[in-house]
Amino acid sequence: MKTRHHAILQTGAVAPLLLVCFTLHGASPSDAIESWVSTPDLRHALAPQPPLEAGGEADVGAQTIRIHPNTTYQRILGLGASLEHTTCANLWRLSPEKRAEVMERLVSRENGIGMNTMRICMGTPDFTGDPWYTYNDMPPGEKDPELAHFSIEKDRAYILPVLQLAREKNPELLFYASPWSPPGWMKTGDDHIGGHLYPRYYDAYARYFVKFIRAYAAEGIPIYAVTVQNEPGVNKRDDVRSWWYPSCQWSLVEDEDTWWPVNRDIMGLPERDFIREHLGPTFDQAGISTKIWCFDHNFNNLWYPRNILSDPEAAKFVDGTAFHPYVGEPEAMGEFLKEFPDKPVYLTEGSTFGLKGAADIIAFFRNGASSYNAWVTMIDSNGGPNNGPFVATETCIVLDAETLEVRYNFDYYMYGQFMKFIERSAVRIDSGENLPDIQHVAFRNPGGAIVLIAVNQSERDIPLTVSSGGTQFNATAAARSVTTYRAPAN
Repeated sequence: MKTRHHAILQTGAVAPLLLVCFTLHGASPSDAIESWVSTPDLRHALAPQPPLEAGGEADVGAQTIRIHPNTTYQRILGLGASLEHTTCANLWRLSPEKRAEVMERLVSRENGIGMNTMRICMGTPDFTGDPWYTYNDMPPGEKDPELAHFSIEKDRAYILPVLQLAREKNPELLFYASPWSPPGWMKTGDDHIGGHLYPRYYDAYARYFVKFIRAYAAEGIPIYAVTVQNEPGVNKRDDVRSWWYPSCQWSLVEDEDTWWPVNRDIMGLPERDFIREHLGPTFDQAGISTKIWCFDHNFNNLWYPRNILSDPEAAKFVDGTAFHPYVGEPEAMGEFLKEFPDKPVYLTEGSTFGLKGAADIIAFFRNGASSYNAWVTMIDSNGGPNNGPFVATETCIVLDAETLEVRYNFDYYMYGQFMKFIERSAVRIDSGENLPDIQHVAFRNPGGAIVLIAVNQSERDIPLTVSSGGTQFNATAAARSVTTYRAPAN
């Protein structure tokens, strides 16, 4: 475990580079290039480096990245992580002053790493120290189709105050929300854990979303988008008890004893019908502008969102498709975007770690993702609080459970190499194929700056020449390090 704490802008020159972000500003080619560096040992953490000069000949033997700013791809919504119950609970253990400091380091572009998109939960996810709940729980056997007992009161303990602080620190922060389970009485099994949603409650569940969005808006937390269900292929009640957690499998179902297992032919049809006939029309009738993202599951289950977006009446209500990266490859997401090019794809959950994690994020963007969000921002040193079955590895921030000291791991700075420099509404631009040992991706920010991010996971330094139009510079992408460059544009 790393124990040293590092400020976000340390000084100290470092020649070798691993992750390279290079921004072209529209100045003359003679303008100096700025750079920052981070290393996994945290000797350098987004540390500013001495300026470099653009121009000159390419280094002999250097590998070349050629940027083509006029060849554009997807527009970027944002990058961030999650403010789920575990993270919020740990933040709430801090003093108000320390909590504000940590939040600023998360969401401020000037004083932190600039997270601008956050995933939140409708009710509890698996990561929480609280008993699992939804906003309309009823005693076993009782129903409430009128939603008379709907309440977000349990979120007032620490969830809403933390979200309000995040919004205060970054008014441009966007929230999107996902439920892990509908209220148990709407499902087979009458429980948060597993089961299938009865179609007879589709209308009530659509109104449940409206009530949530309005209740959060009244607390100063506008909801930009919702997903219908976190990982809709999962029914944890089918597994051993030790792996139970809130879930709901969106299969065709009529009653407790009659339902159809998920298969390719019917995968996604219940969510399609729910969006087409209930959620979309209910949002329209209620004047709700919150966007709907379908699916919210892994790269390998593309039949599910395909069955939704292939239906024009359902697709008209869907802004885009949400993905997780736990099974399958990001290339499948890229191919899916080619099928439905007017529907963005979003990477809504998928923590990545270390230098490989930086390469993974690049792969997500190269395959069309309009966003990236890590999952679980802050655990404590005991891996909690966590009632769910998944054992958390160290997150980008860790709270010492005894001393309440906050430790910023390498992944915090690695995320910052992306989040601090890729602005909302940036567009991805062409930077050619990946090099043998370098993965890379490029963007043009709204003001015209061009950002290039490249990763070298190898154990050897690699000379690079980066060119865009008439401007180029030379750098060394060293073994196992992360750097951000800003250089003038033509």
